[in-house]
Parts: sequence; structure tokens; C-alpha cells
Amino acid sequence: MANAKRCRSLQCARWPAARRFIGPIRERRSRRFWKRTSSGSSTCLGGVFQRLRYDNLSAAVRKILRGHRREETARFVAFRSHWKFQAEFCTPGEGHEKGGVEGEAGFFRRNHLVPVPAARDLDELNAMLLAACDEELGRTIDGRQQTIGDALTIERQHLLPMPGEGFDLVEASFGHLDDKRRVKAKTNAYSAALPPGTTVHVKLAPTTIEIWHQGHCVARHVRSYERHQDILDLEHYLDVLEHKPGAFAGSKPLEQWRRDGRWPVSYDQYWQALMERHGRQHGTRAMIELLQLGSRHGYDRLRSAIELALQLGCIDAAAVRHLMVTDQLAHQRPVLLQDMAS
Repeated sequence: MANAKRCRSLQCARWPAARRFIGPIRERRSRRFWKRTSSGSSTCLGGVFQRLRYDNLSAAVRKILRGHRREETARFVAFRSHWKFQAEFCTPGEGHEKGGVEGEAGFFRRNHLVPVPAARDLDELNAMLLAACDEELGRTIDGRQQTIGDALTIERQHLLPMPGEGFDLVEASFGHLDDKRRVKAKTNAYSAALPPGTTVHVKLAPTTIEIWHQGHCVARHVRSYERHQDILDLEHYLDVLEHKPGAFAGSKPLEQWRRDGRWPVSYDQYWQALMERHGRQHGTRAMIELLQLGSRHGYDRLRSAIELALQLGCIDAAAVRHLMVTDQLAHQRPVLLQDMAS
């Protein structure tokens, strides 16, 4: 992904008739990762299996007792109680108890993940996996008379009904913004455009993190699974940088925008042209004002307006502002002047 090789987790569940469910790939395995996969498996089937067998994953098992008895985590008890299934766990070190799912994962990997797939992001990669799973529905397994799709239709008749609502996988907490407008979530800090000291509601999902204040979502970030990282959005600091334009070029939020591909080359070209015309201080402040326009009207529109202004050779913030809203202006046809002589 993004022209670099990355290692990601893939979860596989084996169904009795349809044989397999390949869960979505996430940044890393976690409690919400396998819970979302289990929920997705039930949603795909349209029902819930009466009994599910798991490995002794730490997210579900606190302590392995004698025999097949386990001390389960409180979150897992709530999870299986919501979906109303019975849970069983494999014997540690006995790989033959789950040999079926290991074989199915190997079959899928050899037939759909070789050679290593290339994708822009996880969403595109998961769409490719879903298409591969749909392709498998027409396959007939050796020794069987029915296709996997036909077996899946029969299997649905023996499932428990789906609950009225899904299981909430979001982990909620409250925090305070520090002097750099960051709030801590797990080991990382995320930015929000609120004054320091503000109490916010943090909603941590498997792939995203949302920051809420007074019933409104004020910031949304892609969740980072690294440790002790600052995830900063340049948009959250534009009002501060407008008063301190000298700090804009070396700011960490701008560095992260560049790294994430949110700062195109045309921005640098126009910024440089503004500084050559108005000076470093005023040219940078004009560029910040354009970014503020982008936060209100959309950055795609801002990029198009800047690129058009570069083509026209028009280096002026007011011109870019006009190009951004020109399609919203109401142009009235002028009234024809009557001949005064008549």
C-alpha cells in the first residue's frame, strides 16, 4: 500500500457448510478487530451460529482453567450475550483441533493473495478480498455435490436470528485538551480545534477516533496503532498560525499533511509565488487564509482554484477566492436598453 510493503492481520472463520469467512484487514489485531470480524460474519450470513469455537485469545480469555473451562473477560461475556451464542475454546498446543480453519486460510492465501496484492489503502484491499469471497460462492468443494453458495443458503436456515441492534465496538472516554490542543487516547495524542483545557468526549473505534464536544463531532482522525505519536491536523491550527505565520513552514501539522499526501505541489508553487509578491510574512498569511477557505468550501475546490490561478498567472488570494465561489454566483442577464429616440 502507498508504494510500500506492509504486514497486516487477516482473520478467517470456518463455517460448517460454506467453509470460510475472510474478515476485513485492519492495521493491527485488537479486541475490536476480532469482535468486528465476528459481527461481520454474522451480518454476512444474516444470522448467528448457536456455537462458536475460538482460540485462547487474550481478548476473550483471562485465565485457562482445567479442561475446557475458561475465565472469560467481562467484555467478551457482554459480546456473546448480545449475540446469544455459546463459546468454546480450543486446547492450548493442540493445533489439530482447528486444522480446518488453518487449511481454509492457506487455500485462500494461495489462490487470492499470491502474488502479494497491491492497493492504495485498506478500503481498496478489503474490497478486493470481498470480491474474492464472492467468487468462491460458485466453487464446488471436492467430495460435495453443492456449490458453496447453495450450501450457504441451507446453512442460513439453522441460524439464530440477528439481534435488533449491533454491538457497540466503540471505546469511549473523556479527556482534556492540553496546551497544544491535543487529547490523549491510549498512548497517542490527537488534535482538535478547541481551546486548551476543554473537556472532550473521545470515541475510539477500530480504524478511526472521533472527538466530540457539546454533542458535536469536532475532529475525526485515522487511528494510529503506533505508540507515543502526535496525530495533528493542520486545519486545527490555522487560526493560531494566522497570527504566527513565521511558524507555519516548520510546523508539525504541515509536515504530517505533506507525509499524508494532503499538500499537493501546487500549494507550494502558489505559496512561493505569494511570498515573492507580498513578502514572506504577508505571503504566508495569505496562504493560510486560502487554507481556511478550503476548510469551509472543500480542499478539492481550493486545489482546483489554485491550479487554475497558476495557469492564468494570477498571484492574488482574492482571485483564488473568486475562482472558488464563481460557480455559486448568480449572474443576471442585463436588461436591454431601449432606444431613447423611440
